[in-house]
Amino acid sequence: MAGLRIEKALNNNVLIAEHPAYNEVVLIGKGIGFNRKRGDLIDIDNVEKLFVLKNEKEQENYIKLLPFLDQNFHEVIISAIDLIKQRTSSLLNEHIHVALTDHLMFALTRASQGMEMSNPFLVETKALYRREYEVAKEVVEFIKEKTEIALPVGEIGFIALHIHSALTNKELSEVNQHSQLISKLVGIVEERFEIEIDRDGIDYMRLVRHLRFAIERVKRGERVEEPEKIAALLKQEYPVCYSLAWKLIKVMQQTLRMKVFDAEAVYLTMHLQRLQKKYK
Repeated sequence: MAGLRIEKALNNNVLIAEHPAYNEVVLIGKGIGFNRKRGDLIDIDNVEKLFVLKNEKEQENYIKLLPFLDQNFHEVIISAIDLIKQRTSSLLNEHIHVALTDHLMFALTRASQGMEMSNPFLVETKALYRREYEVAKEVVEFIKEKTEIALPVGEIGFIALHIHSALTNKELSEVNQHSQLISKLVGIVEERFEIEIDRDGIDYMRLVRHLRFAIERVKRGERVEEPEKIAALLKQEYPVCYSLAWKLIKVMQQTLRMKVFDAEAVYLTMHLQRLQKKYK
């Protein structure tokens, strides 16, 4: 691609340019606006770590954020999003530039004033989105190295949700809803079995993974094979686990407002039975 013509430099890191395919675009990159003026050409192929916002709504929202951004923090956030892009080797949804920039700016301001925000779903997020969590952890380390501000551990969870949202094109509210739902379901299991599952243990990981895949199947409307004979046998052999499985399914149905196929109860019962046996 040849150079893009600059329409306006909004600050040191953000430009508005004319794009042959997308008309007006917002270009984001560390220091790209420095000493640039209208009519200058910018060779997009030679600029690594440059982000192009094509979506009008995202452009508008990003521009609205600019007056509230500290220049130094902004450069660190741009580099942090580039780090996410490198580590995930994926095309990130443009919305991450608005959502994560806004979130990190607020988090950095809070942390620099000694305020800490707790994350009630940190453990679920770590278990649900392992890969995203590891990248988020690296982002928090990178930010500390660049700004000398140590973000609280809960921020790793929040950043991981933003990364997952950008990788899967899911709304952050939906990703958040899944974490909260799993937290609720695990709580129901613990209460019924009168146990406390070790959050760092393999049983917790397995349970969370099972519930996550069940939720994703429900969201996709994917039916799993129903082994009818096994269903009758499980109901008879493990009545406590079977009724608990149905209780969990009812909570899923109410939260997701979608049908959960009966076969899910079979697989869930088998999983719960294995868990109960370990804790007996």
